[in-house]
Amino acid sequence: MRISVIGCGYLGAVHAACMAKLGHEVIGIDVDPRKVGELQAGRAPFFEPGLSEMLNEVLATGRLRFSADMADAKGAQMHFLCVGTPQRKGEYAADMRFVDGAFTALLDVLEPGDLVVGKSTVPVGTAGRLAEDLSERYPDALLAWNPEFLREGFAVKDTLSPDRFVYGIPDGEAGARATELLDEVYAASLSLGTHRLVSDYATAELVKAAADSFLATKISFINAMAEVCEVTGADVTLLADAIGMDERIGRTFLNAGIGFGGGCLPKDIRAFMARAGELGADQALTFLREVDDINVRRRIRVVELTRRLVGGSLLGQRITVLGAAFKPYSDDVRDSPALSIADQLQLQGADVTVTDPKAIHGAERRFPELSYEADLHRAMDKTDALLLLTEWQE
Repeated sequence: MRISVIGCGYLGAVHAACMAKLGHEVIGIDVDPRKVGELQAGRAPFFEPGLSEMLNEVLATGRLRFSADMADAKGAQMHFLCVGTPQRKGEYAADMRFVDGAFTALLDVLEPGDLVVGKSTVPVGTAGRLAEDLSERYPDALLAWNPEFLREGFAVKDTLSPDRFVYGIPDGEAGARATELLDEVYAASLSLGTHRLVSDYATAELVKAAADSFLATKISFINAMAEVCEVTGADVTLLADAIGMDERIGRTFLNAGIGFGGGCLPKDIRAFMARAGELGADQALTFLREVDDINVRRRIRVVELTRRLVGGSLLGQRITVLGAAFKPYSDDVRDSPALSIADQLQLQGADVTVTDPKAIHGAERRFPELSYEADLHRAMDKTDALLLLTEWQE
């Protein structure tokens, strides 16, 4: 199929490369000419295992190219919206300007019968609103919502071999046609037995928000148990092993630590709370506020523990932080617990050095006041305390 991918950030770049790998003819569109140039040259603008190799492989076939001109999306049968929805400044709600702007620009190049597929994580109700706008301009065009479930560090695998597909579609013949087209584009994965769930727009939008909220709750739950274990002398790892053996609970995402970060879970649960409030269902999600509070409290706790370990005062203490990325196998430093902790230590008088295999450049842009050292052994030299805050294998 001929496919356009609108927005070539983390989600879009991976999706474009994987669709070309599956044999489709793909054009990736992004408003940033520098990013487009990097991708067209086969260089991923972020670290994701296997992505650069795949980019070079599929670019060489001619099935994939990138452009900063929306007009180049014309002629594609299917258009994937992969634009970011960051947290609105000073609010919990998602900033929809980028999705709305991309959708409006796309309307100028659509043709009758095209399918627009939303993959961005959006507030529930967005798909219905965009579908109305689409029908006014192109009564024969279709809109579906197909949320992404990528894990950073495993995004290529999760795109080529996902654990499920969710299609949010309209009623009637339009929905049947949208399902047919999506089945065609994902035929390779479906043939291997990947689960497929067909739903209305609202359910498809809520699947992503609900999944992220559940995972965040699981993480904050075990971190709350870690606080209880600290004061009782219990072992939180053994506790997690024991309750994780219950098949109703499961062991994944039950690892106590410094909490979650990144560009997904924190802003998604906050946007979910904000949207529930707009719809008059805010009381249903009040527990997420405590989930968020527990997560932030873990960072404060690490600073307190470090102060205790170095004798009661951080002033002048040499602290080395191992890790800047919010998780291993990624260079993403958005809302990184490790960097948040490093910054708080620095503000309280410590001399902080941060090291990370992949994320130093991104960390320097966000926290230029910290010191960075790429060499692990030099970073640890003559340090008073060593904090392992990102679980890289090394």
